[in-house]
Amino acid sequence: MIRLTSIAAAIACPVLAAAEVELSFYGGAQSSPHSTTTITGDSVVADTSFTAGWEGRSFETPPYYGWRATWWRSETFGVGVDFTHAKVYADAETLAETGFERLEFSDGINILTLNAYRRWPAAFGQVTPYVGGGLGLSIPHVELTEESSRTFGYQVTGPAVAWIAGASYPITDTWSVFGEYKGTYSLNEADLDTGGSLETNIITNAINFGVSYSF
Repeated sequence: MIRLTSIAAAIACPVLAAAEVELSFYGGAQSSPHSTTTITGDSVVADTSFTAGWEGRSFETPPYYGWRATWWRSETFGVGVDFTHAKVYADAETLAETGFERLEFSDGINILTLNAYRRWPAAFGQVTPYVGGGLGLSIPHVELTEESSRTFGYQVTGPAVAWIAGASYPITDTWSVFGEYKGTYSLNEADLDTGGSLETNIITNAINFGVSYSF
C-alpha cells in the first residue's frame, strides 16, 4: 500500500507543479475610435444615426482598470477570466451635433471575457512574452440624457472579444510586473428608459501596466 501511494504521488507531483494560479491587476491609458451610433424606436428621441467621437479619460474618476485570474495548465498554456473597466465619453462635438446633454459609458464599458493564453517562459533572459484572447460579454453603464429623457444604469448589451500581447518580469518567486497592449471589441444594443434602443459597436485600445501574484 505504501509503495502504491508513493508511485501515485510521484505521478501527481509533476502535474501539480505545472499548475499555477496567477492573479493580475492593472491600470493604464485607454482610448476608443469613433463609431456609428443609432437610436431607433424611442418615444422622445427621433430615430437617428450619427458618428460618435469617444474620449477615454482613463485617469478621471472612476479610473480605467482591470483584473484577471489565470490558471496556467502548463508552462506555456493557460486559461482564465478577465474583467476590464474601460470608459467612453461622447466628445463635445458629438454632444453639440446631437443635442444630448450626456452620452457615455462612464461607469464602465465593462468587458468580461473567458480567455486562453500562450506564453514563452524566460524567452529573453527573465522576460516572458505572452499573447491571449477570448470571448465574453459587454456590461456597460449606459448614460444617455437630453432635456426630457434619461437612461442611467447597467445593462448586458451584447457579445465582446478581447486580445492581448505583452511581457512579464519576475521581481520575487511569487510577484511579477507586466506591460501589455489590450484591445476589445463589443457589440452593444442598450434599452432606453423611454422605449427604443441605442446601438453602437465600441473598440477600445489600451496600454496596461500591472502586477501579478502567483501561487
